[in-house]
Amino acid sequence: MSRSQPYRMGNGSRSLVWINSGYKPPNLHKWGPGVRDVFALHYIVSGKGTLETQNGSFSLQAGDSFIIFPGSEIFYYPHSHDPWEYVWIEFKGEEAGELLSMTELTAEQPIVANAGFDFEPWYRIEDEGDVRYFQSLRAEAKLRLLLSYYMEYYPKEAEQEQTDHVRLAKQYIHHNYWNSAINVSDIVYNVKIDRSHLFRLFKAATGMSVLSYLTAYRIQRASELLKSSSLSIKSIAYSVGYKDQLYFSKAFKKATSYTPSEYMMLHSSSADRLTEQ
Repeated sequence: MSRSQPYRMGNGSRSLVWINSGYKPPNLHKWGPGVRDVFALHYIVSGKGTLETQNGSFSLQAGDSFIIFPGSEIFYYPHSHDPWEYVWIEFKGEEAGELLSMTELTAEQPIVANAGFDFEPWYRIEDEGDVRYFQSLRAEAKLRLLLSYYMEYYPKEAEQEQTDHVRLAKQYIHHNYWNSAINVSDIVYNVKIDRSHLFRLFKAATGMSVLSYLTAYRIQRASELLKSSSLSIKSIAYSVGYKDQLYFSKAFKKATSYTPSEYMMLHSSSADRLTEQ
């Protein structure tokens, strides 16, 4: 039994996409050997089974989970005398791998043992026949919640602190870069970590300081607006957190070797040439 969202081309632009989810009662169903083009996460409700990958054979029982990674050849099958019962969910998107990297689940070790937490209810993503857009968004929210539990119960300990604090700092910058009043102290306060500790983690993860990252992100967003919008340079400067147009122009040229006007004209000319062709 499965509940499925028709996959639409528009979904590809979203960073985490729920595709299918379902329940498999105890039987002798097996799959493979073969590959899938999506992530497929499974939770064993009862019984036993085996997952075989190029990295080995893994025995599973009630409370365990396993995942199939896109492009990885796998074969899975139930125990002949105690076949497993399981729930499963399929998903894809740019953010899928990033979220899974915060757990112990890897292509080399695609299983995790019973953690004493019942994951089954969080796999139950219901729909009402034809899935409408708002329903698929709810399904993806439930998927994100499910993955958050895997991050909680099976964290990748060695990288967890760096991943969480750096990710939160980046997220705060991405959401607030337009605010000219934002400063490093605001970022430190919202990430809730010692300033010098965040600096060390951020430098190790990105190769730059928090302030340099904020500036680089503002310039990136400004570049996108200069290429794609009809806004004035003054409006673009204000939109990315610069009240002073002259200061913005200096910062932009330092980062790109072009003034905002030159950059706009360059990309306008490129677009015109493409149109003529």
